[in-house]
Amino acid sequence: MTVAIDRATGKSRGDRAPRPGLGQRMKNSLQKYWYAYAMIAPVVIVLAVLVGYPLVRGFYITLTDANSLNSARTIGVNHIAATYKFVGLDNYKNILFGPLSYDRFWSHVIWTIVWTVACVTLHYTFGLGLAMMLNQKLRGRTVYRVLLVLPWAVPTFVTVFSWRIMLADTGAINQILHALHLPQPQWLEDTFWQRFAAIMVNTWCGVPFMMLSLLGGLQSIDTTLYEAAKMDGANSWQRFRHVTLPGLRSVSSTVVLLGVIWTFNQFAIIFLLFGPTSAPDAQILVTWAYYLGFGQQPRDFAQSAAYGVLLLSIVTVFTSFYFRWLKRNDQLAV
Repeated sequence: MTVAIDRATGKSRGDRAPRPGLGQRMKNSLQKYWYAYAMIAPVVIVLAVLVGYPLVRGFYITLTDANSLNSARTIGVNHIAATYKFVGLDNYKNILFGPLSYDRFWSHVIWTIVWTVACVTLHYTFGLGLAMMLNQKLRGRTVYRVLLVLPWAVPTFVTVFSWRIMLADTGAINQILHALHLPQPQWLEDTFWQRFAAIMVNTWCGVPFMMLSLLGGLQSIDTTLYEAAKMDGANSWQRFRHVTLPGLRSVSSTVVLLGVIWTFNQFAIIFLLFGPTSAPDAQILVTWAYYLGFGQQPRDFAQSAAYGVLLLSIVTVFTSFYFRWLKRNDQLAV
């Protein structure tokens, strides 16, 4: 075997040049892509100020015993310095394993998971059904689309307050049930019906987005696939299973992930429907964290911030496993 030698350098042609160090690579990248870095620098700075600093500061607060009594505050012309202490991971230990961990954390985790699964399932089911209906050639289809988008277009607080009025003991819904000689639940007082009402209102608000997203996915599916399936003798269910669902896979995976994240952290509907202090058993994790930090006395800033970190951790872990699951299914499909 012969080895070619570069006469100028004395090195064999198969030898690789040594890889430059990290500092040199960064310098080369900055010289080559300086314009791109200049363009994204303002965004990075804004995100660092609005997201990065509060996140780091919030995590630090979780390692202390900060509350409204020992935090820095100004009363009139007098400034009172902070006196809270560093306690390490005690807040997390109390939340996860303390004597009140089930009532204050795990019960809300279970309800939040049930709330998220129920709402996203209803969002997707009703959204897909309405999208398939609007994808057909119907008379007045544009009018139907406008009407079905209204719950999403109306501001959330207007929608929730309207539902709150209708769900009152003497509201429209109970009056209709009374006229039909049916039981009249205490929608805003009884725990079971509070949770049922919360899922119902969130479904009303979330279905239009899912419907529009899936309608766009349906319109991107090649119609010749349906024609070919029909010629092969496939019935409606088989065309739905083998053409529609695979054609919606990419859209469905995205909207389901967004739906889970949004629903898991859905603050407005629970807060506006029940308030910060009522319906403690209907509070999901994000509204319960708000109650700990702002709805009680003394306000427990450290516990509230710890709930926020745990919420972020749960969503991050779920997203990671969700993407791995999607990637594995895509590989199996190929």
